[in-house]
Amino acid sequence: MSMEMRTLGNTDLKVSRLGLGLAEIGFELRLKREQQANRVLNQALDAGINFLDTAACYGDSETLIGHSVAHRRDEFVLATKAGHSTNDYPGRSWTAETVRDSIERSLKRMKTDRLDLVQLHSCSLEVLQEGEVIRALLDAKQAGKTRYVGYSGDNEAARWAVESGHFDTLQTSFNVVDQRARIDLFAEAEARGLGIIAKRPIANAVWGSSENSDASALYRQRAREMGDMGPVPSAPDDPILLALGFTLAHDAIDTAIVGTKNPNHVRSNVEMVEHALPIAREAVDELHRRYDALVDGWRQQE
Repeated sequence: MSMEMRTLGNTDLKVSRLGLGLAEIGFELRLKREQQANRVLNQALDAGINFLDTAACYGDSETLIGHSVAHRRDEFVLATKAGHSTNDYPGRSWTAETVRDSIERSLKRMKTDRLDLVQLHSCSLEVLQEGEVIRALLDAKQAGKTRYVGYSGDNEAARWAVESGHFDTLQTSFNVVDQRARIDLFAEAEARGLGIIAKRPIANAVWGSSENSDASALYRQRAREMGDMGPVPSAPDDPILLALGFTLAHDAIDTAIVGTKNPNHVRSNVEMVEHALPIAREAVDELHRRYDALVDGWRQQE
């Protein structure tokens, strides 16, 4: 088997069903451990992952992409995010100037003449409604600096972004313990032709390990409540396989981005997707049932 590829919504971008999130590389490896970042990035590309998702505020992530895989630019779909005032940038977050400058900086850092996707990085509903940063993003698309534009975020802001007609893609939280997008976002996004990118698809590995320190308290509590309902019928023994298999069981999702700084984790994640999926439908349905029974008041993790 080989990596499944999907068309990202109504774009012409062909993306791997498993994508690579680059926050961990940017924050935890930094430039001092460039050799390890190089291995992660090149191993991902060699294994068939072609969707790389980064952001201007992910530490050294963009620079590491430029150093490690710029020479392979035609092999991957490059997505970044803009809007935050980062590092020593003197401007304010969520202005048109900040978005424009962020895009220019991303192009230079990643040593490329074009971006495939630039996403507004989880700005508020009020920022979206004001419209200044959306106009800056659309101007960049018109100028050919990015092929497509998207919104990365959750809850009411994500719903507004989907319904606005301005965006080509939506990146939003979705996993075993954070299924709200299934109820509130997927149908409308699909109907409007938006590509859907799942962030946090394994819920910070909280399922089966509710004390995981990397997961938010919210995710740990939800995992405990859902887990207290007993064993999940037909579930695989590996909780990571269950979590990833659950997310990718949803056809609305074009790609799910999993972040890691470990080349071995890249390899194991690819093997899961290529050889161990799909998981049993009975397990997926049971996890839907549990979430729906507890969902009152549960919002997406922002």
